[in-house]
Amino acid sequence: QFGNNCSKIIIMTSSSSSLFPPRPPFPFSSCSPGEICAFNIHGLEAPFKAVVLNGTSGEGQLRARGLVDCELQKEYTFIIQAHDCGSGPGGTEGKKSHKAVVHIQVNDVNEFAPVFREPRYHAAVTEGKIYDSILQVEATDQDCSPQYSQICNYQITTTTTPFAIDRNGNIRNTEKLIYDRQQQYEIQVTAWDCGQKRALHSVPVRIDVKPVCKPGWQGWNKRVDYEPGTGSKQLFPKMHLETCGGPLSSVRTTVELQTSHIGKGCDRETYSEKSLQKLCGASSGSTDLLPAPSAATNWTASLVTDSGRDSDLIFRFDGRQAAKIPDWVVPQNLTDQFTIATWMKHGPSPGLRAEKETLLCNSDKTEMNRHHYSLYVHNCRLVFLLRRDFTQVDTFRPAEFHWKLEQICDKEWHYYVINVEFPVVTLYVDGVTYDPYLVTDDWPIHPSQIDVQLTVGACWTGNKGENSGEVTKPRFTQYFRGSLSGLTIRPGKIESQKVISCLQACKEGLDINSLESLDKNIKFHFNPAQSILVMEGEELENMNAAVRKVSYINSRQFPTPGIRRLRISTAVQCFGEDTCITIPDIDAVVMVLQPSEPRITITGVERLSRPAADLRASGGVDLFQDLHIISTVTRADEIIHNLDYCDVLVLGEELRPGQESLQLQPSALLGKHLDSTNSTSGVDSMANYEQVVRQVRYYNWQPEPLLERRFRLTCSELNGRYTSNEFNLEVSVLHSSEAGEHVNHMIAPPQYMQMVHHPSMIHGLYPSHNSGVPSAATVVIVMCIAALVVVVVLGIYRIHLTHQQEVKMAETAKEADATWKDSALTITVNPMEVGGGGMWQDEDDITSAESDDSEEEVDVQLPRMQRSSKKGQNWDKTISY
Repeated sequence: QFGNNCSKIIIMTSSSSSLFPPRPPFPFSSCSPGEICAFNIHGLEAPFKAVVLNGTSGEGQLRARGLVDCELQKEYTFIIQAHDCGSGPGGTEGKKSHKAVVHIQVNDVNEFAPVFREPRYHAAVTEGKIYDSILQVEATDQDCSPQYSQICNYQITTTTTPFAIDRNGNIRNTEKLIYDRQQQYEIQVTAWDCGQKRALHSVPVRIDVKPVCKPGWQGWNKRVDYEPGTGSKQLFPKMHLETCGGPLSSVRTTVELQTSHIGKGCDRETYSEKSLQKLCGASSGSTDLLPAPSAATNWTASLVTDSGRDSDLIFRFDGRQAAKIPDWVVPQNLTDQFTIATWMKHGPSPGLRAEKETLLCNSDKTEMNRHHYSLYVHNCRLVFLLRRDFTQVDTFRPAEFHWKLEQICDKEWHYYVINVEFPVVTLYVDGVTYDPYLVTDDWPIHPSQIDVQLTVGACWTGNKGENSGEVTKPRFTQYFRGSLSGLTIRPGKIESQKVISCLQACKEGLDINSLESLDKNIKFHFNPAQSILVMEGEELENMNAAVRKVSYINSRQFPTPGIRRLRISTAVQCFGEDTCITIPDIDAVVMVLQPSEPRITITGVERLSRPAADLRASGGVDLFQDLHIISTVTRADEIIHNLDYCDVLVLGEELRPGQESLQLQPSALLGKHLDSTNSTSGVDSMANYEQVVRQVRYYNWQPEPLLERRFRLTCSELNGRYTSNEFNLEVSVLHSSEAGEHVNHMIAPPQYMQMVHHPSMIHGLYPSHNSGVPSAATVVIVMCIAALVVVVVLGIYRIHLTHQQEVKMAETAKEADATWKDSALTITVNPMEVGGGGMWQDEDDITSAESDDSEEEVDVQLPRMQRSSKKGQNWDKTISY
């Protein structure tokens, strides 16, 4: 048996990484009186073995058979039993001792360093507070004993930080954190175990400082860039409303797009007023009282203009300028139905007692001072005066119509239209109808033979008052202070609300992206200009989603670049509370980027040579038959856009009245938004312009003294904002001798040769053997007399034909002018250079004039003209390239 206390043996050992037995060995002894030969260990894979050291004394030793690791197993328990050597031969009949329990405890070695549970830590705090614990970091140790596995200390290794950490890993701030001073802190933290072993790697800790929660919109950008041509673009795709946890019953948000500094209040098409009216389907027959200054419209030359960078024609009046409208421009009879329209920008008048400020006035030119009709502003009220004549009405009738509106003096652009259906007068401001708040009656004006004067920007005063005998010098009074644009008057018709809305419509505004996906509980409303959007809802998340759909759109192909300001204001209501949170307004901008500038290029044959007969022919000469109009951008890519006018200018000497003209068939304009007049108007595609310009023809019924004519063609888009190159064309006139030489050189057909042969050439056609001196002289004399008779007859006929052509040309010009007023082209001939000879004429009218002559003369003349024209066309094909 084992010795004292042999029933249990307790042995202590240390954790080791060695495969050899730990030092020192574990000695023990048995209590048997005989000799001990072996010790047996009973246990499940115990990593120990027992070795006999002294069989007589029974001393033995426990040894480890492999690695003993505290982290794998802290203690072992097994049974040991001793065997004696036995009494029989060969050691048989040996006896075993009783079983003793062995308990081994493995002592720990500090072999592991602390490790943090997370690779990094993050927390957020609100500024201005002292926290007991912002967050807790935690490290662990893989050692098995409490001495080495427990973390006894944490430390912040980053210097000069307003934070501290305790033994449990709790981080706190030592001073109040200020958001405006620093929004984020990065610190490093390390740990020690109780054996003073330090962590191999520190852990990063990020602490974000949040401002004190303030209700308001978050997640929006102050600037939004808009690329022209991209359609609708979301303004606030990530924006949301922070309410700081306050319960809300409803939210009402207003988004306002501020564009008052762009053009006339927003980005609109900058075509001429006449072109815009045609695009909107307005009634024809309007008179533009404020056209662009030119030689033909010189009454606006003395006014101050402000075209701006977008070619938008604006006239500024400072109380000292006014214009008299020429009598030939003024509509003579307004009838009971007419329309007056204008753009106006006006502010409060200076002084305590404001004077009348006249936009438009029709008054006596001399002797009297009666106002027949006028439109003026007085004390921020718009007043329209219309006094009828006794010849129209002889009773007390409405004469003054007053409107009091905020728009009149808000210093912003507005579009005013006055529709008169006497005695009813209706005012439209930006497409919205307003009835007069005051209508006063007056007696009709007594008939007189005094001429009237129509003026813009002031009223013309004659030399005597209507009701007094005071004599004054004729002058302007009641000057206007403000800006005007597009002032027109149209007699005989009133404009529909649809046309009025089209004329003042903005091409930019607010929009809702994917309107069909908007929550049905969201209520929204746009103003007519789509510059203000109001949205209202009860659920905060639905409102956030709705506001994120708000977009900006600009449908112009070439929008005006620059800033558009945005303002978002929000009002909230809380559940049953007298006080509720306040949402501050936010301001942002939409930056419309510069569009790609188009380059309009006109190409074609620049020199033409034509026989004089072609200029007299019924078909005239096609000037621009090989013309091409294209437009490219910076990248040299061809783009498609409209044109609004093409001018054909005559360079050098004016066209001679009655002898030369430029003509265009009215049929060439059918189906197109084009109008051939002496003013710039008509918006249509480049293809249509190209097709029409190719049909412009030049006629000259007396080309003998002319050697050449030079023309210049230019085209424009957006009322001159983008203009083409100047395409110059030179037409050389070939007279008989020159044409003959050229035709001989080109071996033209004999019949054409006969028309241009010289008399000497004709003489060579007769046989020489029949020519004696007397007979030859006789023949020559007879031929000369015959030739003289033919020349006289042809001269008389040519004078008669020319007279008929001149008369018919004048009639055709009148008919064509009346026909083309209702169509739409902008092929413009410069009237001041052309003079009276610049009248458009229809070639069909020349043919009809010739048909009015005798049938015999037509049979004689037309074949010659046709042959000449045909040969001229052959000659054209030869020299045009």
